[in-house]
Amino acid sequence: MAVSASAVKELREKTGAGMLDCKKALEEANGDITKATELLREKGLAAAANKAGRAATEGVVEAYIHAGGRIGVLVEINCETDFVGKTDQFKEFARDIAMHIAASNPRYVSREEVPQAEVEKEKEILKAQALNEGKPEKIVEKMVEGRIGKYYEEFCLLEQSFIKDPDKTISQLLNEKISTIGENISIRRFVRYELGEGLEKKVDNFVEEVMAQVKQ
Repeated sequence: MAVSASAVKELREKTGAGMLDCKKALEEANGDITKATELLREKGLAAAANKAGRAATEGVVEAYIHAGGRIGVLVEINCETDFVGKTDQFKEFARDIAMHIAASNPRYVSREEVPQAEVEKEKEILKAQALNEGKPEKIVEKMVEGRIGKYYEEFCLLEQSFIKDPDKTISQLLNEKISTIGENISIRRFVRYELGEGLEKKVDNFVEEVMAQVKQ
């Protein structure tokens, strides 16, 4: 069922869980706020949100270099204590995120980082596309909002499907780790380099190669 923005906002304020997680919980609960709250708690997402305000200044800077040195990623992932930052579980999570970035090539960590000018430009393009498709102008705005959500899913790390488990987003994976480890964890920033990027060269599908390696 369609979920209203006001319901998503109410659930987010009540639980502190991410907007996308709140929307999915409400859809699963057919709009019932109480049931959606229970679903978030069952998944550990509401509990994770309770830790979100705690300072996370420790952690690691993880590096991933694709075979042959053609794609390189550096990602900073923070936690609350140096002890957790040194655990195998935390390091494995950091490496998974670095490999995901290499394969999926996000531009931003979250939708909040996307410049407003870029969002408005994309909305203009999507609106023009919808009108060219002959869609009634009165429903075009709703279509644009839906399609801009797909834009965020493509370019924002937290909203992308995890390459090792496409049924969950990076945000969901992150919240699971917060719940399991018991500390606030945040993916702060990353940089991704691809050999010859921006230069005229023979086109190679490095992303497919990375994903093939991950699935081995």
